[in-house]
Amino acid sequence: MPAGVIRDLLDTASAFESGFRGDELSGRLVANLFFENSTRTRCSFEVAASRLGARSINLGASGSSVAKGESELDTALQLDAMGVDAIVVRSSVNGMPARMAERCTAPIVNAGDGRHEHPSQALLDLLTIRSRLGRLDGLRVAIVGDIANSRVARSNIYGLEAMGAHVVLVGPPGMVDESFAGLGPEGRTTVSHDLDSVIPEVDVLMMLRIQRERGAASPIPSDYRVSYGMTRERADALRPDQWLMHPGPVNQGVEIDPEVLRSFPRSLIEAQVSNGVLMRSAILLRAIARS
Repeated sequence: MPAGVIRDLLDTASAFESGFRGDELSGRLVANLFFENSTRTRCSFEVAASRLGARSINLGASGSSVAKGESELDTALQLDAMGVDAIVVRSSVNGMPARMAERCTAPIVNAGDGRHEHPSQALLDLLTIRSRLGRLDGLRVAIVGDIANSRVARSNIYGLEAMGAHVVLVGPPGMVDESFAGLGPEGRTTVSHDLDSVIPEVDVLMMLRIQRERGAASPIPSDYRVSYGMTRERADALRPDQWLMHPGPVNQGVEIDPEVLRSFPRSLIEAQVSNGVLMRSAILLRAIARS
């Protein structure tokens, strides 16, 4: 996704902060196909469609013919044939949204595919950072945790670098290795296994959930919280201009201590949830308007 498109989406989402007309997508129909479990992403796409005046069809694997053996692609093709205006899809299969886009007339919105990408999460993260810090260009962002299994990390690396930020990936060697260095479009991404040495250098700390469902190390390394978690002690030592993020849900006491999650004054985690509706509204508006 070019930087210009990212910037346009950020600007559209920011404009929604002042409210919705409620008829931007009046009469349009959005199909939400969530073949993996989701709360934040699925609900925010549903709320976004409603705020824009569109209606939603919501299907999961257990409530569709996928449970009878129909493929995810065939399910999308059936809805496309019914004339829906956009299809939002989450799949455990890498590349499934792209395969659907090749076959369907309706625009396909990727709501997360396997270990590959999670574009709408990265875009709402960019919106959250820009809204609070005023810019993205030149910022330094640490993405901490299970990088190897994280589609959120991959999309954020791309989006942050495209907008001029610098990314450092932090985690134990089993969760991030040197193959991730230079992964972004500008080649600036670096890798570290020492969180405490990285913290003083960054503006934002984005903690990631350990992805047990996608093959993360099990059990979690016994020293993970001590070495890579946002403990109360680490949070108390952060500068007043440093911010904390997490895409959710949080493994409390592992990635972030419960008391930090409840009371850290520079947490952007709730803002990420709120901004999810704004950004996914911008995504739906662009996808359908250009179809």
